[in-house]
Amino acid sequence: MSLQPWLASIWEGLCARIAAQRFPHALLVVGASGLGKRDLVAALVARLLCPTPRGDGFACGLCRGCQLRLAGTHPDRLHVTLEARDDGKLRTEITIDQIRTLGERFAARPSFGGWQVVTIDPADRMNVAAANALLKTLEEPAANTALILVADEPARLPATIRSRCQRIELRPPDPAAARAWLLAQGGEAAAADEALLFADGNPGAAKAMLDAGFGRRVDALISDMDDAARGRPLAAIAARWGEQDCDALFAMLARLVVLAMRTEPGTASLPRIAAMARLTAQADFRKLQAWWDHLNLARARLSTPLRKDLAIIELLDEWRAAVNADAA
Repeated sequence: MSLQPWLASIWEGLCARIAAQRFPHALLVVGASGLGKRDLVAALVARLLCPTPRGDGFACGLCRGCQLRLAGTHPDRLHVTLEARDDGKLRTEITIDQIRTLGERFAARPSFGGWQVVTIDPADRMNVAAANALLKTLEEPAANTALILVADEPARLPATIRSRCQRIELRPPDPAAARAWLLAQGGEAAAADEALLFADGNPGAAKAMLDAGFGRRVDALISDMDDAARGRPLAAIAARWGEQDCDALFAMLARLVVLAMRTEPGTASLPRIAAMARLTAQADFRKLQAWWDHLNLARARLSTPLRKDLAIIELLDEWRAAVNADAA
């Protein structure tokens, strides 16, 4: 087992705390998707349940505890997550019954005499009743029990829970380290630089973009935005977009427009950013900003019953007006 290089110092610190018997009873691990927080938690769970860790702190993978954990049958391991409903679909919340079961497990001593390890992921999806039930458990921690919460949006957790957990926050590495790691994964220099820009320096997210062929999607997006700006029919574009993951498409578009607006004409070293910058260069910045705000509002409304095609057409029509502001 190994972790991404930017997690090395965090991992070493956690291992030192375990060795010194100063590991917190409740830990909150947060960070953007792609930074490896779930990889870190998996390694940490394995380490806590392994009585014979390797010299680098990782679980040995060979002892009885490791074998039981790998088989999913370790009696001192409990994972709380979104459960399936009767119709087979995942619930959108972690419920109070799940947390009550967790409390019952906390009341029991570890079967193997070591750590009892519980993870809640995504912890920020607990409903109010579940969060209140967990608070009671946090107020009376059991000995040799580690509760690890994983959250994509930690602000959704009640402050009372956040204040009772020690927080581990993952941040992107410095740009040179992020680029070096991405190139080591097989990325080409120009594509890696472009993906890191789109991912705000997050190397894991950038790699996921490259693996998904995001360059082709960006090219298609720029072509559509150019067509819209030139006054071509919007219905066909709206139909194509409606068949895609609109949330991901809108997020990519928002990032692309921001990058383009920050770029002076003729100065962009990356061709896709330069292509989008040419569309926005002569536009009224205030109108572009207002359109960007509308884009994010439209993204927030994707889960409502509103017709996506009409919302997309309205958005593209406003884009046309924004980028042709000077010509009016």
